[in-house]
Amino acid sequence: MEAQIISDKLIDWHDLKHLIVSPKPVRLSQSSKKLIKTSNETLNNILNSGKQIYGVNTGFGKLSSVSINKKDIKELQLNLVRSHATGVGKPFDLGITRITMLLKLLTWAKGYSGIRPKLAILLIDMLNHDILPIIPRQGSVGASGDLAPLSHLACSMIGEGSVHFQDRVMPSMIALKEANLKPIDLDSKEGLSLVNGTQISTAIAIKTLYEAEKLLFSADIISALSVEASLSTRDVFKPAIHKLKKHKGQIISATNIFNLLKNSEIVSSHKNCDRVQDPYSMRCIPHIHGASWEIFSSAEKIINNEINSVSDNPLIFSNGQVHSSGHFHAEPVAQALDSLSIAMSEIGAISERRIHFFMKGADNKIPMFGAVNGGLESGFMLAHVTAASLASENKTLAHPSSVDSLSTSAGQEDIVSMAPWAGRSCLRILDNVRMILAIELLVAGNINHRFHHKLNSSNGLQPLMKLLKKSKVLSKTDRVFSKDIEIISELIKTDQVYSVVNKVNKISRV
Repeated sequence: MEAQIISDKLIDWHDLKHLIVSPKPVRLSQSSKKLIKTSNETLNNILNSGKQIYGVNTGFGKLSSVSINKKDIKELQLNLVRSHATGVGKPFDLGITRITMLLKLLTWAKGYSGIRPKLAILLIDMLNHDILPIIPRQGSVGASGDLAPLSHLACSMIGEGSVHFQDRVMPSMIALKEANLKPIDLDSKEGLSLVNGTQISTAIAIKTLYEAEKLLFSADIISALSVEASLSTRDVFKPAIHKLKKHKGQIISATNIFNLLKNSEIVSSHKNCDRVQDPYSMRCIPHIHGASWEIFSSAEKIINNEINSVSDNPLIFSNGQVHSSGHFHAEPVAQALDSLSIAMSEIGAISERRIHFFMKGADNKIPMFGAVNGGLESGFMLAHVTAASLASENKTLAHPSSVDSLSTSAGQEDIVSMAPWAGRSCLRILDNVRMILAIELLVAGNINHRFHHKLNSSNGLQPLMKLLKKSKVLSKTDRVFSKDIEIISELIKTDQVYSVVNKVNKISRV
C-alpha cells in the first residue's frame, strides 16, 4: 500500500477520512524532516543562551512565572504529561485516534514546534504498527489545546497508559516492545508540544464531516422517494425555478431530486390531480437540504484550514525568535461544528415531517400510517414516534457548545471553545439523523411496495427499491420494525443507498 506523505503541503479532510475505517502507512517527507531538525536546533540554541521560554524552562499557565532549573527541564515535561492525563469516560473510537496522531504529525511537519525528529519518528512508527492510544473522550474544553486527551496520547509514547494493538487492549510498554519500539524520554518542550493543539477537536470534526456528507447525499435520495411515494408533484423541483434564488445548495438539491424523479410512472399517475400545493416538508426540500449543504461546505472549509494550521505554543521561528499566541484555541472548529449540528438537525427535522405526512395519509392519497388493514394493523405509527423522539433529542443536542464557556486554569484560560463537546454532540445528532432517515426510507419504500406496486419507480430510484427488496425490509403486514430500521441505517452508513443510486443517476453536492 502506498504510504501517505506527511509534509507541510496543503491537504483536504478527504485525504484523511480513510483513517476512520482502517490504517494506512505514513512517512515523513525529507523537507519536513529538515524543518523539524532545524526547529529543534533553534530551540536548543535559544535555551543555551539562557533565555526563558514558556513551558520549556518555566511553569505552565498561572505558574509561568516560576523558573525551572536546567537540570529539571526533562522532568518538567514528564510531570506535565502525567499530571494532565485526566481524561474520563469511554475511549474515542480508533478512527478518531488515528486521525489525531496524523494531525499532530502535520503540525510538527511545519517546523515550528522545536521537537526532535526522534519524537515524530516514534509517532509515525506507532501509526504504522496501528498502536493506538486509549484516549478517554471527556475532559477537554478545547482551549489550551486538547490537553487531557492529548496527554493520554503522550503517555502511550513514554510507555505509560494503555493502547489498542492487534485487536487487544494492553499496556503501552508491552505493545511497544512487541513492535520492537522504544518509549521516548521527553526532552525540552516535547511534552508541551504533545499536549498542545487542536488535534482531538479537529479529528472529531473530520469524523462529523465524513458522516454528515453521506447523510446529505442520502437525504436528497430518500426525500425523492418520499415525493414519489406520497404522490407529491415533481414540478416544484424544476431547476429553472430554483435558479431565481442565488443559493447554490438549493439549486443543486432541487436538480438532484428533479432528475431522480424522471420517468416515474408513479409521479405521472397523478399528473392531473386536484392537489394545489404539497406541504413544506415536500415542497421546500431544496430550500432546507440546500441550506444544510451550504453550511456543510462552510464547515469543511474551516476544518480544512485547521488541518493545515500550526496549533502549537510557543512557536519557534527559524530566525531564533519565540512567539506565544493562542493557536491552540479551537474556537473556529467549535463554531463550525455548532453550525453543522444545527444544519444536520434540520435534515432530521424535515425528514420527520415527511414521515408525519405519510402517517396522516398524505392528504388522503394513501391509507393512514401506511397500514394495509388500518385498525387491525397500526402500520408505521410507532416508527414515526421513534423518529419524533430522535428529532426532539436533536433540538437539545444542537444547542451551541461554543457559547457555553467556563473559565479554567485559575482564570488564565478565561474563555474556552468547548470544541470537543461540540463535536461529540454533533456525532450524536448525526446518529439520530441517520435513524430518522432510515425510518423515512422504510416508510416511503413500503408505501411504494404496498400501494404503488403496479407502477414503476423512476429510473433513478428503481435501484433503491431493489436494494430495499434485497435487504428484506419490505412487507405487507405489521411486524417488528426495529430490525428493519437498523438494516436500513446500516445501508445509509455504509454508503450503499448513495452508491446504488449514483451509478444510474449522478448525485451532486455543493
